[in-house]
Amino acid sequence: MIVQACDPGSAEAQVLVAELSAALAALTGSSGQASFSVDDARAARSLFVVAKGDDGALLGCGALRPLEGEVGEIKRMYARPGTRAVGAALLAHLEREAQGFGYRELWLETRRVNARAVAFYVGHGYAEIPNYGKYVGRAEAVCFGKQLA
Repeated sequence: MIVQACDPGSAEAQVLVAELSAALAALTGSSGQASFSVDDARAARSLFVVAKGDDGALLGCGALRPLEGEVGEIKRMYARPGTRAVGAALLAHLEREAQGFGYRELWLETRRVNARAVAFYVGHGYAEIPNYGKYVGRAEAVCFGKQLA
């Protein structure tokens, strides 16, 4: 598997983002599309990545964007069903890139109902933090943060 930077407006990226949006809509009732624009991953200290198998097949995606100061935000994390270790590879790649961009901490939001995502982030060292930004006061949202080494 390879994880590499990709233009978030590319056909490859859009296929994966559409799959993620459909999966989120089915699980939570919201696609999450309103919380991310392709331009978010084109700004300074931002990145959109895709994971591909050795055969070139698309496996997943993720994004990183600035939030405030030395805090970056993880967005649009997705691994196709049936894939193994893709989410972990994407997250590790984004964390390394975040350090290179000078971020000292990463934050993210997911829905409480998304038990698989909650367990994934907790299992990768993320701890629940107070809801931030547009998620303040939203009981369905849960936010996580992780200090980078």
